[in-house]
Amino acid sequence: MKLKIDWFLAGLGAAIALAWLVPGPGAQGGWLHPEILTKLAVALIFFLHGARLSFAALRAGALNWRLHLLVQLATFVFFPLLGVGLFVLLHGRIADDLNLGLFFLCALPSTISSAIILTGVAKGDVAGAVFNATISNLIGVILTPLWITGEMRTTGHALPLGPVVLDLVRWLVVPLLVGQVMRRWLGGWLSRHRSQTTVVDRGAILLIVYTAFCDSFRNGVWSNYSLGQLGFVLLICLVLFAVVISLLGVVTRALGFARGDRIAAMFCGSKKTLAAGVPMAKLIFEGHPGLGLILLPVMLYHPLQLVICGVLAQRWSREAADEAEQA
Repeated sequence: MKLKIDWFLAGLGAAIALAWLVPGPGAQGGWLHPEILTKLAVALIFFLHGARLSFAALRAGALNWRLHLLVQLATFVFFPLLGVGLFVLLHGRIADDLNLGLFFLCALPSTISSAIILTGVAKGDVAGAVFNATISNLIGVILTPLWITGEMRTTGHALPLGPVVLDLVRWLVVPLLVGQVMRRWLGGWLSRHRSQTTVVDRGAILLIVYTAFCDSFRNGVWSNYSLGQLGFVLLICLVLFAVVISLLGVVTRALGFARGDRIAAMFCGSKKTLAAGVPMAKLIFEGHPGLGLILLPVMLYHPLQLVICGVLAQRWSREAADEAEQA
């Protein structure tokens, strides 16, 4: 069997390697002017999100309130509470920026495209997945920075919430709304050229990752951290995923969810977005020298969730096919 490498995952590694080799252009004061360029990249990403957002698809899955309530509670209450526990437990045991990055991961909204695609592969409730993944990202623009600000306030390092929210509105919400307005004229074209626009979307994310790690490498942030500590963070990401998806499986069975709803809940409630997480981190932690470390947990969690959910989706798809044959 031929192994197919996801160019985006390879690109993440290449962006980090380039930042290590050539940090100057993407660091603060560099000729790429990252303080301007990355904000434009964030605006482009969310403009494309808005232009692709179908409210007709949202309406199709809007009435299943038990599914929506469970997924949003898992995403914005249970997951962040796990992050609070980890933040306290790991304080002083791992680098502060890595610890903050784990909490940031827990406070992020769900993915959009992969959660929907995997739900479809597994023969789950696609309309419910569309609704929850999309609403999660809209809610996350408000709740993610609130969680981060509240947690940092307990450590005596509170973020100025007003400027953070203003930046999020300016560079995330406004482009999203403009994209939604422009969907009437651009929606069809974007659908026909999805692969090309995906390259633009992901290329903008890689640019943000490159500039984030440029500052970290130039300031020597990584010099005090071993591979063992990074491996420990990867293990924590694996445990977080396993705990959340297992709990969602137990709760959905206890509540008598149908098979399709159960699959949608497990995929939407356990996944965390890299596509929106990287731009949000760039705005929330703007100027933070350890931004590369803060981003690392979500960058580790991203391929981990794709691999595990991909295996689960294939397995559940086969089970659905077997049940259909026996019916």
